[in-house]
Amino acid sequence: MLRAITGYAIRRPVVVLTLWLIVLAGGFGAGAGIFQRLSADVGAVPGSESDTALHRLADAPDEPARLTALVHGMPATDPAVRDSVAAAVADVRAMPGIAAVADPVPSTETGKALLIVVTLRPERDADEAAEAAAERLHRIEAPEVVVSGGPITDAEFNVQAQRDVARAEMVSLPVVLVLLLLVFGGLVAAGLPLVIAVVGIGSTFGILYAFSLVSDVSVYAVQVTTMLSVGLAVDYALLMVSRFREERATAPDVPTAVARTVATAGRTVLFAGLTVTVALTGLLVFPDPFLRSMGLAGAAVVAVDMVAALTLLPALLVLLGRRIPAAKPRTRAGVFAAVARVVQRRPVLTLVATVGVLATLAIPVLDLRLSPGDARLLPTSTETRRMWDASTVHFPEHTAPNDIVVVASTPSDDPELASLRDRVAAVAGVTGVEVVSAGPELTVLRAAPGARPEQDAAAETVAAIRALPAPFEVVVTGEAARLVDYRQMLAERLPWAILVVVLATLVLLFALTGSVLLPVKAVLTNVLSLGAALGVVVWVFQQGHLAGLFGTVRLDATHLTIPVLVGAIAFGLSVDYEVFLLSRIRERWLAGADPQQAVAEGLQRTGAIVTSAALLLVVVFAGFLIGGFAPIKAIGLGLVLAIALDATIVRMLLVPATMTLLGRYNWSAPAPLRRLHQRFGTREDEPAAPRPAPVPVR
Repeated sequence: MLRAITGYAIRRPVVVLTLWLIVLAGGFGAGAGIFQRLSADVGAVPGSESDTALHRLADAPDEPARLTALVHGMPATDPAVRDSVAAAVADVRAMPGIAAVADPVPSTETGKALLIVVTLRPERDADEAAEAAAERLHRIEAPEVVVSGGPITDAEFNVQAQRDVARAEMVSLPVVLVLLLLVFGGLVAAGLPLVIAVVGIGSTFGILYAFSLVSDVSVYAVQVTTMLSVGLAVDYALLMVSRFREERATAPDVPTAVARTVATAGRTVLFAGLTVTVALTGLLVFPDPFLRSMGLAGAAVVAVDMVAALTLLPALLVLLGRRIPAAKPRTRAGVFAAVARVVQRRPVLTLVATVGVLATLAIPVLDLRLSPGDARLLPTSTETRRMWDASTVHFPEHTAPNDIVVVASTPSDDPELASLRDRVAAVAGVTGVEVVSAGPELTVLRAAPGARPEQDAAAETVAAIRALPAPFEVVVTGEAARLVDYRQMLAERLPWAILVVVLATLVLLFALTGSVLLPVKAVLTNVLSLGAALGVVVWVFQQGHLAGLFGTVRLDATHLTIPVLVGAIAFGLSVDYEVFLLSRIRERWLAGADPQQAVAEGLQRTGAIVTSAALLLVVVFAGFLIGGFAPIKAIGLGLVLAIALDATIVRMLLVPATMTLLGRYNWSAPAPLRRLHQRFGTREDEPAAPRPAPVPVR
């Protein structure tokens, strides 16, 4: 099938190019509206107790949105400021769409701030009312006025996502072009990977917009999937163009060189794309709509990149290949082969040292604490973050943990409700309880917790409240309860997700190599590099070491989206490089090289490509680090480290050491599996040189 698809692209390049131009136009055209359809909500677990409680509350009258204005930088008793505040309050109260404006409240903590709460009417034009109220409040004559909440905060999240994507692309793509020029030494060869990247971006917007029609799309999804698309598009195109330049040196014409490229590098791209797709589809095991949508959208984006590399790129190579110079002949001796030889002389020492380094970097993962986060995730330039910082100083009670919400299916005048309220108030960790009627047969008890949601004490408080007896149905939600349910969901589903991804990866790598041991080795080494990357993320963002270098502060917890997303993407990318390397090593093994020679030659032939691809991916994902969201920065750091560690310590040291120790057993398999691979496994065109017989496993 691969030959048929790519063969058509080689024979009809103009037709294929036209079809992809239509796809690109459709992607950018339809996807332009994605930024107006983003959601900042993550961490839902359908069917959980907290989710059931939220659905109960959905039937209750909508709670009106509120804006909060904080006027500070002067004494709260300043007559001029109070007059300006009074005038603004009167004007806002008279605006359409405003339900109420509370009287200004002075800070009892510092005496140098006033707090104003504006309640909006639940109408369709609430966004316009919020903007008008915020504009008037900002004209209060005071050193500083910040307004956030409701539609204002939602808009900030969406605008920040759009800015982060634009900034990341503006910084990373020019750097990628310069690096490609250095790698290929020609504008045409360097430009082809960027063409595939642009197609990937356009397709990503279109795919995300399509998903937004049937499901929520997170503000994080745009950044993650867009940069993933760019990185993989450049990665695959780099591999294909590099192999094309090699084939140009011996092929009689350009179409033949393209055909040979597809038969070798194209096969590698197919397996590499499938491994990343499999890693992302592992997210479908989780019921969280955010993770599921990220898995589906990410897998679709990777598939588009893979198909573009196998169809559009061959078509472009046929049309422009004559302008791409052939590569210079490679010698067996080289830097990467020399590194392999050094490792092969001390494989045990290398293995122990590299595993020790990676395990040490992974130690902070033992302190991992998940959290839905707070306003500290936003950059200090946003009003929501400035509101948080100012409230921490002047109104610390407004940055206290969100209430634990107890939803009781009974009217507020039920005598048993008072007894439940007393029992909730008596639970350790509860500092106060407020009772609010939510309907004729629904009452809400808001319990103020004394601990933040990510702390063990908050989880214990939730468990104690859920264990309280009641003569009517009671369900518990709130930030702490949702986090408890999310952790339980991860504990139940994560092993299954790992099993799906690992089994699929083992099958794909067996189909590629015909070996049983190499896929197992690949999974284990990738887990090491992934653990090291996550360990550094926890060390920086959760524990606060060097956090200032990344424009953030100590967050005391890790955003709940980070471990699973970084794990899925980084694992897929790590197997990507494993496929690149193993394909060339196996090629040399089939050509008759002994095990150590095959490893050294394979590393030499792929070393420059893998290093260049890793450097380009590092540049792409480093674009996350200049963004505004702390979770996006953390994902970026995790992926950068995973790629860098994988391309250096793992590929150049750990893989040669383990393959040297395994020797001829690298390519071994039990007889039934060996026959299965011979019948169904995919194989490139094998050279005429004699091949060593595989070592049987009994």
